[in-house]
Amino acid sequence: MKIGAAALSGGVLGVLGTLCFFLAFATDYWLVASDNCSPTEMLKTTQDENGTVITVVEPVSPSSLTLLHEGFFWRCSFQVELSAEPYLATLFTNQPESKVCIHGYLFPLPVALGPVPHPMYDGTAVFRGFWTVLIILALLCAPIGGFLLVCGVPFYSHKLYRVGGALLIAAACLFLSVLLLFVMWMELVDVKRYILQEKGESCPGADVQIHYGLSFMVAAAGVPLVLTSGTVFMCVARALSGDKL
Repeated sequence: MKIGAAALSGGVLGVLGTLCFFLAFATDYWLVASDNCSPTEMLKTTQDENGTVITVVEPVSPSSLTLLHEGFFWRCSFQVELSAEPYLATLFTNQPESKVCIHGYLFPLPVALGPVPHPMYDGTAVFRGFWTVLIILALLCAPIGGFLLVCGVPFYSHKLYRVGGALLIAAACLFLSVLLLFVMWMELVDVKRYILQEKGESCPGADVQIHYGLSFMVAAAGVPLVLTSGTVFMCVARALSGDKL
């Protein structure tokens, strides 16, 4: 009875954690950023008393923000008001028609606009390979482990429980590695340069605000759930093997 209750609780945690992983993978809100890169100067033509045309450069305050959100598949940007809240502005139900999305395939790979290699090429793009491999492996380990656990329930097979639990723990560790790589990139790399890469050097003094997106938070929530689930099933497998001895 105790083993059944433990297996049930582990299964619930495993399902919830796996859903978090797939939701984080499928949504493009790992990175949320905004910048005010827009024309900051305006040429104004006037005439003096002698009729001489004089061109005066006047500063212009930014009228809007460019909001960007991206993940594994897409990199999207659109214009919002200066007072807009980045998280609220990126909700699924609040998407303007002016939003432009291009294929992302896991940042920080630079966007291929113009010459190749891109003049603003980011050397940290090597992280793309690590992130891609780790995420794919984690998404394979989690459902395969769950399948083995389902197969082990009718027969109370401690071997299937042990392998399934190990795969869940591996999935949690792989996603944890993805999160750590992402945090390292956010904290140690010049992310501002990456955000403004499509605009080149036109806005060297732009104010860029960078946030961890909701997809990142969902993935982070899934790690302890799957890790706990895998640990529970490893304990269940040990208990079952002890009973059979």
